[in-house]
Amino acid sequence: MELLDDRALHASSVVANNAMNRERQLHGVNSYAKVLGFDPLTRAGTAWLDLCCGSGRALIQAAGHTEDVTLVGVDLVDAFRPAPPGVTLIAAPLETWSPSRAFDLITCVHGLPYVGDKLGVLRRVLTWLTPAGTFVADLDLASIQPGGRRLAALLRAAGVDYDSRRKRLTCTGPRALDLPYRYRGADDRAGPNYTGQPAVTSYYEKTV
Repeated sequence: MELLDDRALHASSVVANNAMNRERQLHGVNSYAKVLGFDPLTRAGTAWLDLCCGSGRALIQAAGHTEDVTLVGVDLVDAFRPAPPGVTLIAAPLETWSPSRAFDLITCVHGLPYVGDKLGVLRRVLTWLTPAGTFVADLDLASIQPGGRRLAALLRAAGVDYDSRRKRLTCTGPRALDLPYRYRGADDRAGPNYTGQPAVTSYYEKTV
């Protein structure tokens, strides 16, 4: 199997043009509140970072409900709506982008399935939380090979909960995630994942 590096993966139509989270709103039907099971503003504290934020619609709507929360969105594709004051939208790959502050809430709704080095991104993101900050992301561990129960157990041992039914990762507070996996590359021809949308499978080597 020919695996793609980050540069090739970012140019893939599966990754660059996916519409999974492009127009998701803050509340109501097709919303962050419905998918996550809570209103993000109730956990945003003073700063909310939304990774793979699509057009930034949810953050822009959040700005209309609060003036006290720093709102930052990052997406690979620069297809953002005009952002009001208080909302910063950044076009950048998650594999290399880093913030200049910690966040009380970090979300990644249906975004990690399109990332190559999923574990590498997860390792970096978990260090961006405030001491009581919340991280929530959708991810089917079947899209990581080898993964399965061993990976789920390692994540839980590190303080990252994995809900296999909802395909969801959650964590409270920053973590130093050290997993025995080395990234090899990604396959954008894996086909539909549990959402029914084409996604990316990431391949690793066990180091232990």
